[in-house]
Amino acid sequence: MRPRTLAPLLLAMSLACQPAFAWPASLMHSLARDARRLLPGTLSRLLGEREDKIFETAARFPPKLGQALAADLSAGALRAETVTELQAHLLGFSALMREKRVSDAIVELGATFRVPADLADPVLSAGPAGYPPGVAREYYAFVEENLRKIPVVLEDRAALQLSGAQLPQYWKGVLERSRAQSHVIREELFQRGRLVDHKSLDFRNPAFGVGSISYSRAVNAIAATWLALWRGVNGDTTNMPVPHEVRPRGPDKPTE
Repeated sequence: MRPRTLAPLLLAMSLACQPAFAWPASLMHSLARDARRLLPGTLSRLLGEREDKIFETAARFPPKLGQALAADLSAGALRAETVTELQAHLLGFSALMREKRVSDAIVELGATFRVPADLADPVLSAGPAGYPPGVAREYYAFVEENLRKIPVVLEDRAALQLSGAQLPQYWKGVLERSRAQSHVIREELFQRGRLVDHKSLDFRNPAFGVGSISYSRAVNAIAATWLALWRGVNGDTTNMPVPHEVRPRGPDKPTE
């Protein structure tokens, strides 16, 4: 093989190992900020002060681990070896805390949001075939345009009390729920062999339901992951916010 053809080939192979789409940057920032609202005041402030560095670090996710996670997302199930690699990667935060490099540790902690965010994204678990061209783009654009209409719902308050050892089983459940919703995006945004313009959809479309549920699922998963790791180093968990419970009422009464 001629040397000049090697670089393009390696680039193509590298790109093939990465997921074609994921939450856009604007949505990732919204997810992280909404997740911080579920955290104790101290941790929320520490993460917020380092937001830019957190996103820079998340963008440098280890390639080998990223490829393993992408493969599992496509298959719809986390392999034991991937979980082991993820846990080893997350130990970096604990090591930095033991070294009293608190600022660096907080950045590493914050950057872990990428794992639960990806697991909660139904687009990434659509299967090896993925979606027809343009479907993921239209879906994300639809979610972005309707973000103000999406309420962040606390799925399971107990998830915010998980330990680090319980995270893998929790992550598996997050991925399973994402995979179960993936088909809706394809069905609603690709009909009769043609791509559907997201501007033709509104909140009554099933794709809005998937977008709303998966957004909340991602926020919950990010917060649960951060809290489990933070609790593992005896971080301050006082001043935890109390979620406002909204109860449905009858048709003649407004929602509480």
